[in-house]
Amino acid sequence: MREIKMCCGMLLLAVALLSFTGGVANAAEKPSSEGKDAAAGRALHWTFDADPVGGLPAGAQVFSGDWAIRAETDAPSLPNALCQTGSADYPALSLGAGVYRDLTVSARFKPISGTSDRAAGIIFRIQDRDNYYILRANALEDNVNFYKYERGRRSLIQEGSAKVSSGQWQELRVEVMGNRMRGILNGRLVAEASDDTFKVGKVGLWTKADSTTCFDDVNVTVP
Repeated sequence: MREIKMCCGMLLLAVALLSFTGGVANAAEKPSSEGKDAAAGRALHWTFDADPVGGLPAGAQVFSGDWAIRAETDAPSLPNALCQTGSADYPALSLGAGVYRDLTVSARFKPISGTSDRAAGIIFRIQDRDNYYILRANALEDNVNFYKYERGRRSLIQEGSAKVSSGQWQELRVEVMGNRMRGILNGRLVAEASDDTFKVGKVGLWTKADSTTCFDDVNVTVP
């Protein structure tokens, strides 16, 4: 009888260990850095119309530049847009706390002015203010490029040629799957790239130098 009890005890211990090991494995398979907003099929949409003029959208974090919501009479979704009007090396901010792996981000943008640069960008897989990817459209250079911003230094990943108009609303979109990135301007694929540096991260908006640029209708979807 004693031997039977010992065997039963060992069997229960083995089952418990297997259950524990399986739980750890399952937890490891699920990316621990995926945020609450990263649920598959969920869409997030920023129009900035319910936010106070002169302020920032709820949850936004400014890295650099002068960002504020203001009334724009021609905004795609009236009455407001989020605009950057200051001057810095790379004005940027993150939108919300959601952390994403694979996703699509689109934004309507209007490059208004800038003598050194006239740029609009989407940043994604943001780790912090000094580490993220950029898809940038430039109305002075007529290109749409992918960059990596790592440890506060920007490096070119891929360049694409496209007409980017000043003073007009256009749509910039980035599609990210694994290490692959596709940059799309007004429905046209302009640049494709791949890079393995950043696996997941937040999303946000970006300009360069003295660019005055407005953004509206920012959408994030997760496949």
